[in-house]
Amino acid sequence: AVASIASTDISLLLQDEVFVDFFNTFLSLPVFGQTPLYITGTGRWYLWPQLPSHLEPSPAALLAWLEKHRLPHFCKSSLCLHLVLCQKLLGFIRSGEAAELLNWQGADRWLLQRCISGSQGMRHFLAFVRGTAGEELIDFWLITERLLGLDESDGSQRELFLSLVLRLRATHLREGSSVVTLCTTIVGSLPKARHIQSIGSRREILSKMQEQALFTIQIYWLPKFFVHCKMGMEEEDSCQPLLQEYQERLSQACWQEPPGLSEPLPTMHIKRSQGTSGPYCSQKAKAEIWALVKEGRDEQELKMATFRVKPEKQPGPAGSTEELCLDKDALGSIPQQAKHPAFGGRGGVTFPGRPQPSAEQDLENLCKERILSGLPPSASFAQLPSLKKPVKTLDFLPWALSAEACAGQPFRDFLQSQNRPMETRLLDLWQDLEEFLPVVLDSNRENSFFLRHLIGEKICKTYLEEESIEKLPLEARTLVSLWNHLICGEFSPWIFRAQKEICKVLCSLYEEFLADDDRTFLQFMAPGMDVPVPKVPGRAVGRGEHFHVSQRINQSLKLSQALHGTRSLEGVSSKHWQLLAARDLQKGGSIQAEMEVLL
Repeated sequence: AVASIASTDISLLLQDEVFVDFFNTFLSLPVFGQTPLYITGTGRWYLWPQLPSHLEPSPAALLAWLEKHRLPHFCKSSLCLHLVLCQKLLGFIRSGEAAELLNWQGADRWLLQRCISGSQGMRHFLAFVRGTAGEELIDFWLITERLLGLDESDGSQRELFLSLVLRLRATHLREGSSVVTLCTTIVGSLPKARHIQSIGSRREILSKMQEQALFTIQIYWLPKFFVHCKMGMEEEDSCQPLLQEYQERLSQACWQEPPGLSEPLPTMHIKRSQGTSGPYCSQKAKAEIWALVKEGRDEQELKMATFRVKPEKQPGPAGSTEELCLDKDALGSIPQQAKHPAFGGRGGVTFPGRPQPSAEQDLENLCKERILSGLPPSASFAQLPSLKKPVKTLDFLPWALSAEACAGQPFRDFLQSQNRPMETRLLDLWQDLEEFLPVVLDSNRENSFFLRHLIGEKICKTYLEEESIEKLPLEARTLVSLWNHLICGEFSPWIFRAQKEICKVLCSLYEEFLADDDRTFLQFMAPGMDVPVPKVPGRAVGRGEHFHVSQRINQSLKLSQALHGTRSLEGVSSKHWQLLAARDLQKGGSIQAEMEVLL
């Protein structure tokens, strides 16, 4: 299905409202330079940053740029996997099979489609099944969909393939899991299936297991979600018009979903810039947006001083709840006896001293900044914006990198194209640490005990073994501390220090990445226009359109991280029903609804 999306003309893809909803969420991620938004109902594109107002941008040129420089990354993203799953669920809801098996009327199917469509609808569905066997089945389906789309004989894909296989074995293919229990009749004896040498046989088994998981999601979890939605909507005032329309459709016994779009699609066009005459520079625009995003969180962030580490789920007695306070003991200062093999291992070589008080204070400050309720996991060590201090790329780089995995890794592809293997390795370490944090800090996450050890050991073996550690330009004490905690699957505030050090190395290259993104965009939209050397001003920016763009980009990041797994899913609350009432796929879909409820 992902391959089908990749090979389809983008003008045809944009006729599908559900695709547009997921694609808009993807396009707004802050790792990119240009972050456009498409409104299906009007056929209008909104560009950010805007082009100079004297230009007349061509929709055809924009589509060509999107097809070459955005769609390939979308097809590698978790948003695309969730789109494929959403389309399969919608296909089942609309089918005669669903009507026959579940006795759904046309109105029932209409309402359920409204509830589950788009990136926001899928997040609501995932929040509903969280902590149940349904969560495990969905996660298995998503991982398997990505795995089956890879060619394990291709050297560039083999590492990801093996990583996904290991993840499946550690979680969903272990004895007692919901997937194994459900699919035992398919695989016969699962341990034997692991040792099948034939690639075709292995893929066939996984494919059949995936089909069974999807069927169970469709016939069991979808109906439960439908009942949940109707009950929740009844208690939310803003959902009453939607329920009233549902009742009207229900009273028309013969009502059926129309076969296709009844009205012709509007002519696609691009909103002209208003009074924009300066040079096109996404780095400057991103600094302005980051200042607004950060400014809106400061008051709440400064109140945060502690965070809780929940008891981990594991086979055996549950752990005890402990509050991790930000003092010297909790910060896990370097032990006198270093355990890392590169520094003597069991030979007893003493690590040269504990961190100085100033270093401990820096680490404490990092930790305080990091555990902030509204921030993406790694954006917190960026400095607060100030009128006296210009916003620098290093300030917003963690915010941008926190979207890298959700966006199909465009920055990583750029580093590889520039033949920067060491920097690529650093970025991979940054992303693996980012993946480890939500697993180790949220023990209620499905399979958190197995995943924290799997990811921790992977990081140690991939980056922190003796033959690898000398190649990383990070401080020795940072690397040793990472090893000592991650090899046991433990949380360590030194993760934040490592990410900060990595950002310093990658900062100038990220600026080059943005300049390259600007250059390719202008080659399509304004041939012959030069890309300026970015100079980021240290002035405050107005609200207005900048504020709305900042909210759009940040809400896109939160939504993408929730689906990707690097942000914990919120429990179902009144906000979910307000978002459902506000969501209209013709008028901006999930992102627009997020902004309406927020504002």
